[in-house]
Amino acid sequence: MNSRTEKIYLKGAAGVIEALRDPAAAGPPALGVAIIAHPHPLYGGTMDNKVVQTLARAFVQCGWNAVRFNFRGVGASEGVHDEGKGECDDLLSVINQTAPDGPLCIAGFSFGAFVASRAAEELWATREIRQFVLVGTAASRFSIASLPADVHERTLVVHGELDDTVSLASVFDWARPQSLPVTVVPGGGHFFHGQLPLLKSLVIRHLRAG
Repeated sequence: MNSRTEKIYLKGAAGVIEALRDPAAAGPPALGVAIIAHPHPLYGGTMDNKVVQTLARAFVQCGWNAVRFNFRGVGASEGVHDEGKGECDDLLSVINQTAPDGPLCIAGFSFGAFVASRAAEELWATREIRQFVLVGTAASRFSIASLPADVHERTLVVHGELDDTVSLASVFDWARPQSLPVTVVPGGGHFFHGQLPLLKSLVIRHLRAG
């Protein structure tokens, strides 16, 4: 993403996990670590996805070290696709090795939002997640975990109005029982073509407000 981006290799249950670490913008020490999960591996999703990179840039600009990684079977990450279960293990392995303690943020896009919700479900009781960001949440395709009421203020859910991959209605069906707000980007599609600067600004606004 920039000249200071570092390629790292981590250990996962299925073998090596390929990752990139984007250091926080120059200035005071980093606020903590943000882990970002990419979209569906079987449909071209990687840690270099433009939405994932946009999320990383937002966290970096707000003073966080951002770590994005390839799920098992993608790029140089070993293993094969596991329909979300193994990918949740991958995300937790990345957290354990790059952010074992201290302030933590988790973000995910599409399938990555599903995996992020499942990983966070395992962490809520033992680890504070400072900020939680879900974009294009794949609620029509996977069982997204519900979020504890006391973390709703720390959670940003963003979805495109015209998303034809994951319907906005399905996201509202997931969010409604929780009274969890959803930020809708007018005219936005699943990949936010032409609207990535707006997505970045929404995430930055949320992080700074928190």
